Amino acid sequence: MKRGTTLILKIAVFLIGIPVLTFCLMGLPWLIKNPANPEYANMLYPIVIIMYISAIPYVAALYQAFRLLRYIDRNEAFSSISVRALKNIKYYAVSISILYVIGMPFFFLLGDKDDAPGVVLIGLIIIFASMVVSVFAAVLQKLLKEAIDIKSENDLTV
Repeated sequence: MKRGTTLILKIAVFLIGIPVLTFCLMGLPWLIKNPANPEYANMLYPIVIIMYISAIPYVAALYQAFRLLRYIDRNEAFSSISVRALKNIKYYAVSISILYVIGMPFFFLLGDKDDAPGVVLIGLIIIFASMVVSVFAAVLQKLLKEAIDIKSENDLTV
């Protein structure tokens, strides 16, 4: 495969990470300093901490996706390192879901106290989206592993 065929996907992976980095550096500190209702500021702290912690596996998963695209460029897509990258993406997505499941009581408390069901919906959307990514990565990992096994069997029969 020619070099640069995955350039658009690499740019997309990079652009997906920029809003999260911006939100962590500017949005979350601003939210803590300027809560919509100062009475609920104490309830925001656990949610913001979970958001900061979940940014770490998010960026790590994006890095693994970037590495996977590099493997594709180097014609190493059907290798164990690609399977390992998909496995890491799966684990990072599951860890994000677990973090937000742990934080859901705080989302419920804030949503109930402020009478804002959208806060709960945000937490549920993040859990659902990261589980979809996890299942998709698991399916791709399994398919890639089976393709590698078939390829190695075919190489042995020659």
